[in-house]
Amino acid sequence: MRRTSERAGFSLVEVMISLLIFALIAAAGATVLTQTIDNRFAIKTETDRTGDLQRMRALLRSDIGQAAARRTRGTTGRPQQQPIVGATGPGAPVLILVRAGWSNPGEQPRASLQRVEYNLVDDRLERRVAPRLDGSRAGAAQVLYRGVSALKISFIRDGVEAPAFISSADKPMPDAVRLVMTLKGLGEVEQLFLVGGR
Repeated sequence: MRRTSERAGFSLVEVMISLLIFALIAAAGATVLTQTIDNRFAIKTETDRTGDLQRMRALLRSDIGQAAARRTRGTTGRPQQQPIVGATGPGAPVLILVRAGWSNPGEQPRASLQRVEYNLVDDRLERRVAPRLDGSRAGAAQVLYRGVSALKISFIRDGVEAPAFISSADKPMPDAVRLVMTLKGLGEVEQLFLVGGR
């Protein structure tokens, strides 16, 4: 009678091959998981930037849409030249206006008329609100957007666009304000806002 040898278990080569296959699958899974986490953070960053851009746009639309045809006095006591003013020089606010209306974006108590200033400080677009209309200094800065490398404002009245606005008795306010901003990662973004208190 012949005896056949029976094998019990796996050979060393089979175990090594199965461990290699398992290691390759684990490495692929770790790579996919890492890419998924990186993509999640990248999407969150872009979503936050888009949200900041939308909030900035909403505040500008609210302020410019509720602009009132009223000149104010600055901190020196001298009256502003126009009811809505663009940048007058280096370091000056890029936009100053008086805002009226019921919409109140910060839900903070405020006067019926407010002087609002927009400033470009380093790469940040900031919004400041004066607690009183005439002669008071603007309050703390609210950063609307980071990554603004350039900002240009122009005023449109009767279809004519100009970098400065000159009011008249029959047209104390422009029809619209155009903002052209260069934003980091987005390039040039152009917005057109209709002026409310015309």
